[in-house]
Amino acid sequence: MTTASAPPLPDGLVVVVKRECETCRMVAPLLGQIGQIGQIGQTSLLGPHVTVYTQDDPGFPAGVGPIHDDDLSVSWHHDIETVPTLIRVAGGIEAERTVGWVRDEWRRITGISTLGDELPVFLPGCGSLSVDPDRVDALRAAFEGHLLHSRRIELADPEDEMEAMFQRGFTDGLPVVPPTEQRVLRMLQGTHRHPQEVVAVVAPDLVPATVEKVAVNAVMAGCLPEHLPWVIAALEAVCTDEFNIHGVLATTMPVGPVIVCNGPGTRAIGMNSEGNAFGQGNRANLTIGRAVQLVVRNVGGGRPGEVDRATHGNPGKISFCFAEREQDSPFTSLAVSRGCLPTDDAVTVFAGEGPRSVVDQKVRTATELANVFAACLRTLHSPKLVLAFDAILVVGPEHARVLADEGWDRERLLAELHQRLQLPGSELVWGAGGIADGVPMHLREATLPKFRPGGILLVHAGGGAGLFSAIIGGWANGAMGSEPVTRLVHAHPHAEDRELTEDRELTDQREVSR
Repeated sequence: MTTASAPPLPDGLVVVVKRECETCRMVAPLLGQIGQIGQIGQTSLLGPHVTVYTQDDPGFPAGVGPIHDDDLSVSWHHDIETVPTLIRVAGGIEAERTVGWVRDEWRRITGISTLGDELPVFLPGCGSLSVDPDRVDALRAAFEGHLLHSRRIELADPEDEMEAMFQRGFTDGLPVVPPTEQRVLRMLQGTHRHPQEVVAVVAPDLVPATVEKVAVNAVMAGCLPEHLPWVIAALEAVCTDEFNIHGVLATTMPVGPVIVCNGPGTRAIGMNSEGNAFGQGNRANLTIGRAVQLVVRNVGGGRPGEVDRATHGNPGKISFCFAEREQDSPFTSLAVSRGCLPTDDAVTVFAGEGPRSVVDQKVRTATELANVFAACLRTLHSPKLVLAFDAILVVGPEHARVLADEGWDRERLLAELHQRLQLPGSELVWGAGGIADGVPMHLREATLPKFRPGGILLVHAGGGAGLFSAIIGGWANGAMGSEPVTRLVHAHPHAEDRELTEDRELTDQREVSR
C-alpha cells in the first residue's frame, strides 16, 4: 500500500535510537565520537555530519543534540522497525542502513575502522516505537488517513456504535464491527492494491467498489487482513456477467453466492475444510463469505425485500464459504479441474442454496455409492426438472475412501453419475407420476440428462466421521442464469514464498471462468 511522501533525511549519517533500548544505550557514546572524529578529518568522504533522532527521551543521548521524534513521523515514514538504526544519506537519498549493533557494518558505513573496539561484535536491537502494536494503528491513521476517501459518520457520545450500524441499515441482521479509520487502514495491510483501485462494479445499483470499500465491509464482517485478498477475489468473481449477481439477488429461488476456496493459502489463513466446514466456528470461512455479502448489500444495494426477492432464502445468504479438503482427496481439486494449478490459491463462486445431506452408512463399493449419489441428485429441485440447474456434490472423506479404494477419480465418478442420470422422457413430461410440472409432451420419447455437461461440480470436504456427503443445488444455469466463476487470489503481501514469477503473472491473466 502506498504511503505519504516521507520527510527527507539530512545528508550524512542518521541514527534513530530510544533510551529504553539497551543496545541504543550501549552505542550512545559512539555517536559523539563519530562527530568528533569527523571534525578533525579522520572520517571517509561521508562527511562529519551526524543527525540523531530519539523516539522517547528528548535528552537522549546527551551531548549530541538529539532531535525528538515525538510524533514518530520520521520513524514511520522511513520504515524504522528496529533501533538503533544507522543510515547513510547522500543527496537526500538513503544509500544504505544497518539495524542493531553489527560492528563491521557500523565501521563500514561510518568509515571509522576502530569504531567500537571495546564493544561486542554483535548485539540485536529493540523494536521501534513506530511498530509497537499498541501504537501502530494510531500512527497509520495519523500518517495514512489521507488515503481513505470514504464518508466519515460522526456519532454522538451517547450513541451506541452497534445500534447505530443497525439503524443505518449497514448490517445483515447480526452485529458488525464498527469500521473505524484505524481498523480499515489495518485491513488494507492485507493487500498491495491501492485503496482507490476499483475491484468491481457491484449490482444491482452498479456502484464501483474500491479496495477501500471492500476493506470497510471486511472490517464490519470481522475479517483479518490476511482474509482480504480472498474477499477481493470472490467479489471479482461474483461481479461478472457470467455469475450474474443481479439475477441471483432478484430470483425468488433461495440462492446466494457459495464460495469454494482452494490452494495452500486456505491452510495458511486457517480455513476449515473438515468437520463442520459449512457451519459455525471458523473465522476465515464465515467472515470471508460475510464480507462479500455485505459489499453486495452496502455498496451494490442488494437488500432483502428490495432487489433481493427470495421467497425463502437460506442461512447461507449471510455467509457460505468453505475450503476444499485437498490434502487427502482422491480427486483433483475443483480449482485444478477449472484450469488452475495445484499451487494456485483460487475461489470458485456458485449460485447455490443450502446444503442437503446424502446418507448411506452401509455402502462399501464405488458402484453402490454412485447409485445413491445419482438417486439423490435426481431429486434436485424436482425429480422431473432436467438440464436447467447445476449442483455441487460435496463428497465426505469416508465416502471418498470408498471411491479411492477402487481407483475412482474425479472423471470416473462424474462419468458414472451422468450415465445414471440419463432419464426417460416418459417419466419427465407434464403430469407423469401425478406431478404437473415437467418437460413438454413432445419429449416423451426422448432420453434427457438431469445435468448439462459440466453441470456437476465435485468437491471433497467434511469431517472424517460418518458416511455422509452433501449436495448444494444451484440456480438456473447458462446465459439466462448463472455460471460458476473461478478467480485466482493474489497473495497477502506478507505471505512467505508466494511471489509470482513473470510466467505466473501471465498465468494470472488467463481466463479460468467456465
